[in-house]
Amino acid sequence: MPHLRIALKILGILLILFSGTLLLPLGVSWLYDDGVLVVFKNTFLVTFTVGFLLWLPFVRDRTEMHIKDGFLVTFLFYLALGLVGALPFIQVTHVEIPVTDAIFESFSGLTTTGATVLTGLDQLPPSLLFYRQQLQWLGGMGIIVLAVAILPMLGIGGMQLYRAETPGPVKDSKLTPRIKQTAIALWSIYIGLTAACALGYWLAGMSLFDAICHSFSTVAIGGFSTHDASIGYFDSSAIELIAIVFMVLSGINFGLHFFALNDRSVAHYFKDDEVLFYLSILGLSILLVTMVLTAQSDRAIVEAFRASIFQVVSVFTTTGFVTEDFSKWPSFLPYVIFFGAFTGACAGSTGGGIKAMRVLLICKQGLRETYRLIHPNAIFPIKLNKRPVPNRIVEAIWGYFAIYVIAFLFMHLAMIACGLDFTSAFSAVGASINNLGPGLGDVAAHYGHINDPAKLILCFAMILGRLEIFTLLVLFTPMFWRR
Repeated sequence: MPHLRIALKILGILLILFSGTLLLPLGVSWLYDDGVLVVFKNTFLVTFTVGFLLWLPFVRDRTEMHIKDGFLVTFLFYLALGLVGALPFIQVTHVEIPVTDAIFESFSGLTTTGATVLTGLDQLPPSLLFYRQQLQWLGGMGIIVLAVAILPMLGIGGMQLYRAETPGPVKDSKLTPRIKQTAIALWSIYIGLTAACALGYWLAGMSLFDAICHSFSTVAIGGFSTHDASIGYFDSSAIELIAIVFMVLSGINFGLHFFALNDRSVAHYFKDDEVLFYLSILGLSILLVTMVLTAQSDRAIVEAFRASIFQVVSVFTTTGFVTEDFSKWPSFLPYVIFFGAFTGACAGSTGGGIKAMRVLLICKQGLRETYRLIHPNAIFPIKLNKRPVPNRIVEAIWGYFAIYVIAFLFMHLAMIACGLDFTSAFSAVGASINNLGPGLGDVAAHYGHINDPAKLILCFAMILGRLEIFTLLVLFTPMFWRR
């Protein structure tokens, strides 16, 4: 049974830390004098006060933290932050945002989903736009991983939080011997990529504000933009190219980035089966979409390639930026592009989806079963990077996939019960659980017109996808609450 005291204490500390990040949009509001300074002051005070009140009663508690506590803290923190994060949207007077819409927008940002209920972004206060982007940036690598680097100094172990928060099927591995060093290494790479992306955007013609904001959502693979037209607003091939490069890089396991930088060699990328599989899917899909788009529309091949490469990379990595409405493309192209988000990016990246590694191992397992039909008594080990994969990991991946499908079907039926048509319901759940953002049908542009129960279901789907299902569902098992 988890220790509620240690969970509440750590939750309080994490909320206090998050309140500190609100000083950035507060500073932006002061700089632009956009009239919402009081909104971020109030949110800062509420968040800090709630965090302090949760931490204070247990300040002298020295209970050792266990893995169960990590799961509970992770869920409680995402839930609390999703609710607290909605406060600026509720308070702003420039546009009326209902409470459910504010919660939806907050969870979408925090989970890096990028689905939005807001329109008229170009007219919103700069500080509110910055806040949306910052939510995604913090959620991209996981605020809890940042806190892991700080909590050891407070006498609280962080490995349990890291295992519960870090995405991917190989989450027990550490890059450096101490978890604090691991978190610092991950965040150093994350910040470095963000700075490089912002510089690239600025040099390509974005304003400094737009460059910083879009670098946040690019490296986080989030997809929020400061404009209704997203990246299409700029109509710049240079900006699109920079976005493509950093979306691809952010979709690769950050552990590989660490080793590549540490050894000053890119060979790690080309020796990794998952990366090669990930890049192969992107390349083949770009080729297919370009060919079909050229054949079934009046576009020149260069124009078709430009549109294809951006949309394929954006959706397949679950970023969700758009330069045009791909749901209106001819033939089966909208579905080819949308289904790419189910595979998603690499494990250990900021992307969503099932993850390329899981899909690769599922394919290898299917191939092994085919071989067994031909040679029933032969032994065919599944290998990844030339090393055998334990059967326990393969079984866990199949278990994950089974739960993923079951959860998807139940939420799909629930969305249909809320009044959505089949395609809209399917794509809304798919876009949410894969942390993609844009869907098909009625949710191709935004989610503002669907009803409140549907939005809350999608919020649950976003958290389910961000925490990779088991981290959340384990809380609903009786065994979790037993001593």
